[in-house]
Amino acid sequence: MKLTITREQLQEGLVAVAASIPAKTTLPILSNILLEATKDGIRLSGTDLDIAVSTSVSASVDQEGAITLPARKLVEIVRELPSAAIRVTASGEQRVTIECGRSRFRLLGLPREEFPAFPTVRFDGGWRTSSRDLQKLIGHVAFAASTEESRPILNGVLWELRPERMRMVATNGHRLARMDVPTSPAGGAQADLIVPPKALEQIRRLFGSDEEVEIARSENHLGFRSSTTQIYTRLIEGPYPNYEQVIPRENDKAATTDKAAFMSALRRMSIVASDQTHRIRMAFASGACKLSVQTPDLGEAQEEITVSYDGDPLEIGFNASYLLEILKYIPTDEVRLTFKAPERAATCEPVGWDDPASYLTLVMPLRLVD
Repeated sequence: MKLTITREQLQEGLVAVAASIPAKTTLPILSNILLEATKDGIRLSGTDLDIAVSTSVSASVDQEGAITLPARKLVEIVRELPSAAIRVTASGEQRVTIECGRSRFRLLGLPREEFPAFPTVRFDGGWRTSSRDLQKLIGHVAFAASTEESRPILNGVLWELRPERMRMVATNGHRLARMDVPTSPAGGAQADLIVPPKALEQIRRLFGSDEEVEIARSENHLGFRSSTTQIYTRLIEGPYPNYEQVIPRENDKAATTDKAAFMSALRRMSIVASDQTHRIRMAFASGACKLSVQTPDLGEAQEEITVSYDGDPLEIGFNASYLLEILKYIPTDEVRLTFKAPERAATCEPVGWDDPASYLTLVMPLRLVD
């Protein structure tokens, strides 16, 4: 293998692939990046056996070939090289020479044959959609997935593909985010897929917003590809909980307020809130919401914010951390919260969002202690 490539091109490819390399592994080959040189350029690939990423970058290839190299060291070397042409030469004994300017490195690689094969996913008969729609869904929903291992199914994001729309839903049992994007994913039948958030983050990071993305599935895997990049992920198996039954339909109390002011007040109240529950009390009445915290052995705090409120007076408790996290992803300056009773789920939605997508978040209340 012999090729010449700019530092910028090589670094771009390495950065794209490096996130799929596991930090720790008992299989040495998984710590390596696969470099494949062809007449069209080079393809770099990495995997942790759950997620695999492959991307192509331009290069001048004099001799085709393939080898795997230690990912972390290769990334560090290329990052420190000057902005100039890099010459990569591989000899038969798995040694690779990297030259740039007056710098010269020799790295020991592993044979290409040891690198795991990517999942077999047939893109014929799959779906096509815009990366912009995918990124919108991922960016507003994936945060709500659980990180606990007690219910593995909630560690994934439910992705519903329908003829007229795409929907993503994520929840950890205490908060929920749901977004619908009206679209027509070309081809493919309707499907319900449960995708790991780590894979979705790679999709959001690596596909440009103006790209079209092809999507296909096998029995256990899902594949995404654009003109230069491919991402494969293992699907999470099992039925996703019936999220529709927890979304309230009868909330008859509504409050509208400025998002920035609300978040600032929540952050201040959080300072005195319990480190375990993060519980705050919110008392809604006409024109105002009084936030208060009382934590034994620490102290108390109170603040009042202006709200537009319709309904009978209401006192309700929330985990401030969950509320702040939800508000962070609301795409407008104003938010609307709806309530039914102190023990019932509350919703939080954007106000005045000029977008065809619909977005709903939900947070479960905490029991107030008098």
